[in-house]
Amino acid sequence: MNSEYALPNASTDLSGRVALVTGASSGLGARFAEVLASQGAAVVLAARRKDRLDALADKIKAAGGRALAVQMDATDADSLVAAVSAGEAAFGTIDILVNNAGMPDAQRAHKMSVELVDQVLGVNLRGPWILACEVARRLIAAGKGGRIVNISSVAHLRYDGNGAALYAVTKTAIARMTEALAVEWAPYDINVNAIAPGMFVSEMTDGMFERMGGNPADHLPRKRVPVPEQMDSTLLYLVAPSSECVTGATIRIDDGQSSVVRKR
Repeated sequence: MNSEYALPNASTDLSGRVALVTGASSGLGARFAEVLASQGAAVVLAARRKDRLDALADKIKAAGGRALAVQMDATDADSLVAAVSAGEAAFGTIDILVNNAGMPDAQRAHKMSVELVDQVLGVNLRGPWILACEVARRLIAAGKGGRIVNISSVAHLRYDGNGAALYAVTKTAIARMTEALAVEWAPYDINVNAIAPGMFVSEMTDGMFERMGGNPADHLPRKRVPVPEQMDSTLLYLVAPSSECVTGATIRIDDGQSSVVRKR
């Protein structure tokens, strides 16, 4: 039987695609943006720290890619919509969204101020919801399909009781949001998936390592803390043409960390 698909059906060519990556000023977000640009996507870099975004945009352009730096506040709905509009004006309809922006709470639930509760919910859940809906709304109006990748966490699957309960709750909400929106937008060819990383090297984990008194690698099954580059293939899989039938999935990437039994 002849097939219309290549052998193997595993292209990561993103030529002609337009991606918006939030939290792109550092860590996983910066890496995600560079990876997408390396495969031909025009990339809209969104975060609060404009100077870092500008530096990353220059780096991507120097490598032959296309990038636009857009300052964005993840707690401000108008700012979220404006970021989508800026990207669309520069490159056309955004058909890849990586909802990466997030913040930890690092506090016991009963000690959190209402202001911190609102901020964590705003950055980790409300912002990704608004952005996903805005991107989907424009894709539907344009009659185009797209890919949305939400960044959840292994905290969705496991919480050890040592602080960051609200963070865990928001990451579970992101996983459920992924499943629900995948169903809602399947008729429009908009795939919605999530990645649930474990502990990876980033600015967020740098602070955590400091609070823990050092790098915890010796206590992990593989005696290492993974780096963002080790997530490249999963991201590309979820946004590439060859994963067209994958939607509503949450893929855990934790290097076996979930097997560790932590003492409270």
